[in-house]
Amino acid sequence: MGARGNSFPRPYPRPSAAPPPCIRPARMIHCPAMSETTLDVQGLTCPLPVLKANKVLRGLPGGARLTVLATDPASVADFQAYCRETGHALVSFSEAAGLFRFTLRKREDVARPPA
Repeated sequence: MGARGNSFPRPYPRPSAAPPPCIRPARMIHCPAMSETTLDVQGLTCPLPVLKANKVLRGLPGGARLTVLATDPASVADFQAYCRETGHALVSFSEAAGLFRFTLRKREDVARPPA
């Protein structure tokens, strides 16, 4: 019998426990009133935190802030280099109990002159 006492099989598999952190998808929270977005990439290792942050930043307007939560110690150097190369600003960085918090500000979009 099925879970509800009927004899029909479930059309989909039962949800399992949450996947391990190493394969947990990144979570994103956006607050439009504050123009700030939070990206949770805890458990992901180099280069995934920077790649996921880059993908989110591409969809944000110039001047918007992105806060990234990461656990990979290599992300410190990665985000510093990423900001140097792309022109985005690393507004703040902190670490507490193995959790790294980066706040990035997307560079203002520069209008390109018509060709």
